[in-house]
Amino acid sequence: MTVDSADAAGDGVVRVSSVPVDDLATPDQTHGHKKATKTALAVGAVGVVFGDIGTSPLYAFRETFVGHNPLTIDNLHVFGVVSLIFWSMTLIVSIQYVTILMRADNNGQGGTLALVALLSRHLERSRYGWVTVVLGVFATALFYGDSMITPAISVLSAVEGLTVVNAQMEPLVIPIALVLLIALFVIQKRGTASVGKLFAPVMIVYFCTIAALGLIQIAQNPGILMALNPWYAVQFFIADGWIAFLALGSVVLAVTGSEALYSDMGHFGKGPMRLSWFGFVMPCLLLNYFGQGAMITSLGGLEAARAMQNPFYMMAAEELRLPLVLLATCAAFIASQAVITGAFSITHQAIQLGFIPRLSTEHTSASERGQIYIPFVNTVLMIAVITLVLLFQSSSNLAYAYGIAVTGAMFIDTFLMGVLFLAVWKWRPYIAIPVFLIFFIVDGAYFAANLPKVPSGGWFPLVVGAVGFTLLTTWARGRALMRERMSEVSLPIEVFVKSASNSATRVPGTAVFMASQSGGVPSALLHNIKHNKVLHERVVILTVLIADVPYIAPNARCEMTDLGNGFFKAILHYGFMEETDVPLGLQNMEQCGGKFDMMQTSFFLSRQTLIYSEKPPMPLWREKIFGWMLRNAATAMEFFRLPTNRVVELGSQLRL
Repeated sequence: MTVDSADAAGDGVVRVSSVPVDDLATPDQTHGHKKATKTALAVGAVGVVFGDIGTSPLYAFRETFVGHNPLTIDNLHVFGVVSLIFWSMTLIVSIQYVTILMRADNNGQGGTLALVALLSRHLERSRYGWVTVVLGVFATALFYGDSMITPAISVLSAVEGLTVVNAQMEPLVIPIALVLLIALFVIQKRGTASVGKLFAPVMIVYFCTIAALGLIQIAQNPGILMALNPWYAVQFFIADGWIAFLALGSVVLAVTGSEALYSDMGHFGKGPMRLSWFGFVMPCLLLNYFGQGAMITSLGGLEAARAMQNPFYMMAAEELRLPLVLLATCAAFIASQAVITGAFSITHQAIQLGFIPRLSTEHTSASERGQIYIPFVNTVLMIAVITLVLLFQSSSNLAYAYGIAVTGAMFIDTFLMGVLFLAVWKWRPYIAIPVFLIFFIVDGAYFAANLPKVPSGGWFPLVVGAVGFTLLTTWARGRALMRERMSEVSLPIEVFVKSASNSATRVPGTAVFMASQSGGVPSALLHNIKHNKVLHERVVILTVLIADVPYIAPNARCEMTDLGNGFFKAILHYGFMEETDVPLGLQNMEQCGGKFDMMQTSFFLSRQTLIYSEKPPMPLWREKIFGWMLRNAATAMEFFRLPTNRVVELGSQLRL
């Protein structure tokens, strides 16, 4: 099996730095967004971040009553469900994510992988540090399941509003939803910079509209505000017990998108996002949920049952329902866009942190480094979303598959939060443990309430999570094994310089040999002198290190050691959110014997042929998966942005 060693742990590989480098990141780069007023950033966050949780009123309240575990439509259950939604949003979104976890930023960046990188720095010498990594990887794998379900359920539930306008349009729901979803994925390669300018105004109009609809209903039936009292939720559980517990599986749909708030923190900053949430988004959402409850309690019998089939749209007057469908569809489109962009971002982080092989990545904006497009991820998501729509047929069926991915990721975040309290923030156990237990019970209850959904659709995100976890851990393990094997046969660079300097003809120009191990000689350099018997006037052994912080300050980008006789050992540092542009990095490294002229510089890469061992260090099926991932990884030239006409590849064999 022949592969470019830069794909794994060979010459030219991008490594994850194991040393803390917080001092290498500047505040502006760390946060990754342009200087802007807090209000402007808060407005931008409304358009980009809150679409997922903002479209939850389309289906969350309805599914609690008419889903696979229907509830009796009466005041006891309506008040109980509305109370559960309010307190779930308060505890999980407002306190756990917006208040607590947003404090756990990795130099301004949020999300599970950023949190794992932060925890790993503090648990590096702990024998239990690997547990946090495994949990973080599995939460990342579950996120891909969420990324597949969110566009399908959001767009489908919005388009289903057409049946409220005209019941005869039901056969058109799935075709229209598929057309919109396919169009959504097709426009990804064009970038979202221009379309993104419309996101905030549309979402602001959407949130104001749903708040107004709810406020009108509350004004007509203000008694629903009594549901602010948690006793109504307690009464619900006292009266129904197991049925109330199962209802949590639908109530949790009201807080889907919580992880997105944390993951997108780096784009806008915690201050603007908290302002958006507490000052605008949360009040609008609660007004709509309370409004849906107020409308249902004001109706009775068959009328309430009919309204419960789609209470979101039934709040509007008949002549306003079609415009509301169009507005909700736009909001669902934006919510889906945000989730897809999040999938691109988390994939980019996973590549840089060494959990996913290099994938072809396109930057769709010259000014916004965070706007990227990964064709492979886009294609996989599109196929999965289309399959989900055709397989499940309705948003109600999709809701059954939705909760398990969301609650699974939240449950894992709760464990990581407990580690954060003790290992990073150094809270006293008598404070950390009770706080952790509160969220462990809440998130654990929601996760457990979704487990009965597994046979009826919840299996899908679990399968996606299991496949993703296997791929991510297989790649990380394979890379580690390759590093071990190559380090065993590597020659110290200092010894090589002394012996090789006068034993080969020196030719004009610069040769850059990509190396994963900064202390050894790259195999490409050994093979070059063995077969060609020449050395360039300037030989640079270059290692690219990916740090566990998002961005690296320009003045800390480069390191250089003069080895003498025209040999240099160089290191380029990058954050896990940055593009590894090696030629650009070299142009700023003048201390390596002068400036680099790309027309006089050749890049040497080693192409390894992997040979399986008789006693493989990991199961054969995993080795075959690793080999498949290697073969399908993007080329080193593309990943490192190397000029294609200046690259030389030399082959060798390596036994895994």
